[in-house]
Amino acid sequence: MINSFEVRETNKMIEENNLDVRTITMGISLLDCITSEVDKTCDNIYKKILSKAGRLVETGDEIALEFGIPIVNKRVSVTPISLIGAACCNTTGDFVKIAKTLDKAAHEINVNFIGGFSALVSKGMTPAEKLLIESIPEALASTERVCSSVNVGSTKTGIDMDAVKLLGEIIVKTAELTKNSGSIGCAKLVVFCNAPDDNPFMAGAFHGVTEADTIINVGVSGPGVVKRAISEVKDGDFGTLCETIKKTAFKVTRVGQLVAREASQRLGVPFGIIDLSLAPTPAIGDSVAEILEEMGLEYVGAPGTTAALALLNDQVKKGGIMASSYVGGLSGAFIPVSEDQGMIDSVNAGMLTLEKLEAMTCVCSVGLDMIAIPGNTKASTISGIIADEMAIGMINQKTTAVRLIPVIGKDVGDTVEFGGLLGYAPIMQVNGADCSDFINRGGRIPAPIHSFKN
Repeated sequence: MINSFEVRETNKMIEENNLDVRTITMGISLLDCITSEVDKTCDNIYKKILSKAGRLVETGDEIALEFGIPIVNKRVSVTPISLIGAACCNTTGDFVKIAKTLDKAAHEINVNFIGGFSALVSKGMTPAEKLLIESIPEALASTERVCSSVNVGSTKTGIDMDAVKLLGEIIVKTAELTKNSGSIGCAKLVVFCNAPDDNPFMAGAFHGVTEADTIINVGVSGPGVVKRAISEVKDGDFGTLCETIKKTAFKVTRVGQLVAREASQRLGVPFGIIDLSLAPTPAIGDSVAEILEEMGLEYVGAPGTTAALALLNDQVKKGGIMASSYVGGLSGAFIPVSEDQGMIDSVNAGMLTLEKLEAMTCVCSVGLDMIAIPGNTKASTISGIIADEMAIGMINQKTTAVRLIPVIGKDVGDTVEFGGLLGYAPIMQVNGADCSDFINRGGRIPAPIHSFKN
């Protein structure tokens, strides 16, 4: 039973510490939209999205107004389009046509993003999956709200290095086609290992084939709340610190549970999961980096950073899992550079490098996220960074991801402005040593020995 103290406490978290529900994401299966004709398939897709998600934004706004809880984004995720287009898409242009249909539907229902222009190729690529990947640059350049993801590895199957090589080239092409807007197309493309089917966060959201026809997934976020709580136990030991984070994560997740339940009931759509991730924004005081600094680090990137992040990630999960019966998605701490003012400050101070960020991804919930790099970075270098990150995910049985943005015309020392939730980013130094012979070998890195569980 919620008492008046808890209500006041929640209001304080919202008003003073940037507590919000980052996203309500409706997952929609498009499997029943498949036909052998691309125009007919597009028509079916458009009609289904409008019929299922037509009231999503309106409902989210009603809940936000009624409960006083900010709901920042309303989003839709769909079945990976490589599966939907396999029967009707014979060219990259056909897949671009579907991307434009998704964008049209997103504008019509007024959601912030629509995810699922995706392919799952951890063990190999079908002709349709290869075509979709090759269509990504044009698809992202010619749409506004469409997000794309490609899963190239898993603990069970290993890493498809042909896909990794191809995606390095695709990221460069996407950067080129969107160079007039800071290569922003790359901000809407993420490469995964162990991608979850129920992630509500973009750009990696898609509606997995094991999911129901429609589902509601909610992502909560409250870095500012956690930072505030930690600041009140400055002199506490690690036991006290852990307990504080755990209790705070519980409170934050319970807010998300409330919103998820309401959205599910009002839309008549089953509730899926709560993703209890600490997702920062460019706003001052809404930073994961600042949480780590509040623990006692001068800057993110200082010795001890990886340990602090591991502690934070674990306690967030331990606290959140008690507040909701269905926790999923990514769940943990996000460390995007452009969306986190504390991360940006650390990079500018010379305290945070790409290599340190990679080490941090071993213990957090995602990977190398929203990192701007020089526009002249070679495709093979980008593929090498992707391969490293995929290996971390594969060996550690966790989700890892890469969202790199080679900003055409920019170099180390420059800054790129994306605006809105995506923020701005300093261009980070990339190791220039050549890895092309390794990337060009082709084939698949096999799954690790601990994947053989049957």
